[in-house]
Amino acid sequence: MKAIPTESELDWVLVLAPFRKDADYIAAFLREQKIEVKAAKADRDLVENLSKSPGIIVITHEALTPEVVAKVAGHLAAQPDWSEVPIIILLERNASIAGIRDQLQHSWAGSRLLFYTRPITPLELVNGIQSNLLVRLRQREVRDSIERERELRLELNHRVKNILASVASIFQMTRRGAANVEQLACDFTGRLQALSNVHTAVFEAGGEDVSLSAVVELTVSPYNSEGVSRIYVNGPDVIVNREAATTIALCLHELITNAIKYGALSQPDGQVEIVWAVAETDSPEFSLNWVEAAGPAVREPSRQGYGTRYVRSALRSLFGTVPDIVFAPEGLRCSVRGPVARISANLTSR
Repeated sequence: MKAIPTESELDWVLVLAPFRKDADYIAAFLREQKIEVKAAKADRDLVENLSKSPGIIVITHEALTPEVVAKVAGHLAAQPDWSEVPIIILLERNASIAGIRDQLQHSWAGSRLLFYTRPITPLELVNGIQSNLLVRLRQREVRDSIERERELRLELNHRVKNILASVASIFQMTRRGAANVEQLACDFTGRLQALSNVHTAVFEAGGEDVSLSAVVELTVSPYNSEGVSRIYVNGPDVIVNREAATTIALCLHELITNAIKYGALSQPDGQVEIVWAVAETDSPEFSLNWVEAAGPAVREPSRQGYGTRYVRSALRSLFGTVPDIVFAPEGLRCSVRGPVARISANLTSR
């Protein structure tokens, strides 16, 4: 069941009644019904009030001069596609309703015309206005829906472009480090899977923010198969933004790939520990540590490969500090720290 709209959600009514005290009279009993109303008694008032976009226009027979009809027509012509302004016309009893209707339908295309014959009871007029205020509310809901759809299309276009740019960048960097086609295919597929895992985690979280624990678990789970855990994970459940989740997951993927080829995970008993923490201070600081153990003796390579270059660059960009990558004989270590605000779900800009 739909909620009853509040007064603040409903539109307002413009009354154009230049003779006697009709405008004041109509405005008075509409206000008694908590309906917002403005009265226009002259052309100057009409132009000013039309510029404020009334939801409904109430106009008396004697106000239907060529000048007024033209001004209202100009206002209606400027309406967006979703808008069909209800106009209530109060005619004299002996008026030619058919002739006036034909003329106004021609002049005021794009409006919702309703005709009443005077005298009309206040209750009948109020009911007609309230019904059309609800019509106007539904029109604005359609407008909002169209705008949301437009924003979603723009956002989807932006996301797709970003994803394609990431894929192209990953391919180019993988190609430069591949010795043959088989290695290129294997490494590129693995990196795309890591990227896919992050998008899956963000999607399942239902928004732009995601649990870091969930991201890390998705990244390492393929390597902890058959009940054997070789990658140990420990850290608080921090909620991070999409960019941080993607960067950390891809960096962990590169470190895992390196460990499988050359490091601790290349040996049956080798292990990796991934630990992160948040230091609760006036300016909370996040730290992330990767430590390998029980692998082959490590020697610093003569040149940096793609994985090392990517990890250094990506973590420096994310945290604003240079990560510490140590090729210690007992096992590779990588650590980085930086302000929580740089990865926080509540403060995504840097």
